[in-house]
Amino acid sequence: MSRKYFGTDGIRGKANEAPVTAEIALAVAKAAGAQFQRGNHRHTVVIGKDTRLSGYLLEPAMTAGFISVGMEVVLLGPLPTPAVGMLTRSLRADLGVMISASHNPYEDNGIKLFGPDGFKLSDEVEIEIEKLLEDDKSIPLAPSHKLGRARRLDDALGRYIEFVKNTFPKNLRLDGLKIVVDCANGAAYRVAPTVLYELGAEVIPVAVSPDGFNINKQCGATATNLMRETVVAHGADLGIALDGDADRLILADEHGQIVDGDQVMALIAKTLNEAGQLRGGGVVATVMSNMGLEKYLNGLGLDLIRTPVGDRYVVQAMREQGYNLGGEQSGHMVLSDHATTGDGLIAALQVLAALVRAERPASEVLRGFTPLPQLLQNVRLSGATPLDDVLAMDVVQAAIRDGESQLNGQGRVLIRKSGTEPLIRVMAEGENSALVKSVVSGISSVITDVG
Repeated sequence: MSRKYFGTDGIRGKANEAPVTAEIALAVAKAAGAQFQRGNHRHTVVIGKDTRLSGYLLEPAMTAGFISVGMEVVLLGPLPTPAVGMLTRSLRADLGVMISASHNPYEDNGIKLFGPDGFKLSDEVEIEIEKLLEDDKSIPLAPSHKLGRARRLDDALGRYIEFVKNTFPKNLRLDGLKIVVDCANGAAYRVAPTVLYELGAEVIPVAVSPDGFNINKQCGATATNLMRETVVAHGADLGIALDGDADRLILADEHGQIVDGDQVMALIAKTLNEAGQLRGGGVVATVMSNMGLEKYLNGLGLDLIRTPVGDRYVVQAMREQGYNLGGEQSGHMVLSDHATTGDGLIAALQVLAALVRAERPASEVLRGFTPLPQLLQNVRLSGATPLDDVLAMDVVQAAIRDGESQLNGQGRVLIRKSGTEPLIRVMAEGENSALVKSVVSGISSVITDVG
């Protein structure tokens, strides 16, 4: 069954337009509530959100849907996505919900669902929920005396702060470190500066004044200039940029130079491996990770397992194959000893622990390998042709084969469609940067012509 509502990371789209409307949010809550009501215990769902204006639209709609099928609702308010996974497990809830569109602008919003184990739902479970959505009259509503209730968890913020701090080594502190933290005017605007301050750092917080409209706007993990410039202006030791729901991070060293997720994975893998704590004999990453990371890990006697793009596919492979470290070049870092999904703040603390131990600057500690030249270009389609149809065209396939032939086994080409926008992403990497640029340009031009 093809999915109508769920994409690569839950349901996402422009707020107040299908599929992100109050009506659909209510229906999703009813369907998900019905799917996860098992046994005779009091069924509970926790709901978190980021700082978008449309959170005020979706949160009450989903609350009403869950109450209508007899579930107790625990409202967390603005908190990072990983906090929802953690609190779903901690409260022994049957379901967790995060209302967020992650790194997207404020006009968008979305719904991410977590099972009772705190992990994002599998494709198979999402399909079962979609079946209920298509036939929602079959969902049994609770009789009036068995309706659920809603309450706010007043100490949700404090619970998550303590949880995150407990992932930092007990014998270390951050005294003497000056850290810039860009919270993207998003879900971590209170928790991230607090965690760093309580661990001893001098904290320079930026983008911590959400107004419903400025989430991810010229700030955060997808717009790092603010963080980079602040690091340089204040002479900081490290810059941390989170995205709107704080499940990913991008770093900047003391010179304001960007450090992506591949370098973070390299550092954490080396650290865990040396401590005998890396399970699985390697790291799980996506097809987007640089070949330089793969060569670096191989040099340490470690493997790199690749998955499709999306942190939940990384998590799925980690669980199936016994790995405890995975992530994405874009900044999702999954440390399964601590969290069930990507957690930008927890990953940042692992990096900071390595800096404290090394007593060397971030520019040295966070440059484990030299990346191969890699270029990614997004091609936006203007016509009505579906993405799959464009990718299947003979002329596009011929352009891809030609690009691969030019790289001659010394690189790779990756073409994929976006899960949230009408985009086709064209990526190539290899030893020769000029050749990589030529390959990407050639394939992109062909896709633009036919799309």
